[in-house]
Amino acid sequence: MNADEIRHQIRTVGVIPSIRVESAELAIFVAEHVLEGGIPIVEIASTIPGSSQLIHDLTIRFPTLVVGSEVVAGIDEAQRQLDAGAMFVTGPGFNATIVEFCAKNGIVVLPGALTPTEVMSAHAAGADFVKVFPCAQIGGEGYIRALKAPLPHIQLIAAGGVTQSAAPRLISAGATALGVGEDLIPRQAVRFKEGAWIRELASRFLKFVKQARGGVGV
Repeated sequence: MNADEIRHQIRTVGVIPSIRVESAELAIFVAEHVLEGGIPIVEIASTIPGSSQLIHDLTIRFPTLVVGSEVVAGIDEAQRQLDAGAMFVTGPGFNATIVEFCAKNGIVVLPGALTPTEVMSAHAAGADFVKVFPCAQIGGEGYIRALKAPLPHIQLIAAGGVTQSAAPRLISAGATALGVGEDLIPRQAVRFKEGAWIRELASRFLKFVKQARGGVGV
């Protein structure tokens, strides 16, 4: 899948599950059920032990899955994850060096940002999407709407504290997609290996996005 196809997939699906669990085994379990629930995208947290090998294993085991990697340490970490098979790079904050590296090499990149200045800087550095993080803690849909008013050309991903009730409002406010963690991948569902629970939530979030878009994709 090339960069244009990855961008299209993110825009069309509108949901990026963030997998932050204690082991690679649990991450594979979550990814499998997220995919079965209809979401062919996952973001692998940098805190998962052996994340590079995990990314490699996921791309082999689930060839239709778009696997992204959270990167916090810099270009060396980004390169390791890309070499392992990561298809996009993201992070909780804006690191200009990482964004420029990805943009230069045709790699889809979704840096985090909080303030309007950070959002504009990330976009100017070459970000494909800008992940507004943590979104819920600073106003949720109201903040997304406020950012989109002067910056309609920047594709925003709302992430951090995204709940089921907030999901459709965030899309309606102008978010291109949602980065979702706990509300899509509950700790109890992971702990007790309740795959049906994760599948149901994945399907539910997809419906929220579709309904907020008026029943159509983008």
